[in-house]
Amino acid sequence: MEIKPKQHQHFVIFKPYGYLSQFANNDISKHKKKLLGEFYNFPKNIMAIGRLDEKSEGLLFLTTDGNMSELVRSSQFEKEYFVQVDGDITSQAILQLKNGVKIGIHGTKYITNNCAVYKLTENPNFPDREKKIRDDRHGPTSWISITLTEGKFRQIRKMTAAVGFPTLRLVRVRIGAHQINLMKAGEVKEIVSFIK
Repeated sequence: MEIKPKQHQHFVIFKPYGYLSQFANNDISKHKKKLLGEFYNFPKNIMAIGRLDEKSEGLLFLTTDGNMSELVRSSQFEKEYFVQVDGDITSQAILQLKNGVKIGIHGTKYITNNCAVYKLTENPNFPDREKKIRDDRHGPTSWISITLTEGKFRQIRKMTAAVGFPTLRLVRVRIGAHQINLMKAGEVKEIVSFIK
């Protein structure tokens, strides 16, 4: 009798602010942290592909296929982020971000790869965040789009800080051809494949 290979399952989720990109919590110091398993009855061997830190939001791929994880994290998949920064960002700062800036990674200096960056002409219509962004009375903010093909630890936050415009809110809106569109925070969709 022929045994069919097990079918893998793939999902996209709009990860909300304040959640860890994981399902099990083995770290006692993070015992009361919120995990992705609260949103859906996922299969037991599910894993997140490429993490978003606790304060970051947006599109996250989940899969039961470890090989797919390596492909999505590679430079073949662009990742686009909408980033709210502190201050009215200048064209000079945007040019610096495009051309690569020096950031610290694990105690060593690293120059980021060239990337696509532009200022958004309208504020994106995202769901309100659980923790409020600071009040407009404290000065202007602006939104930019950054598209990366690499993913160093807290890279975008370090990049915007390096050019003098710290990140206030960070939302991943696209991975490859998959876009967040009108998904709501915490929404989960099962998909056939990550590759379109």
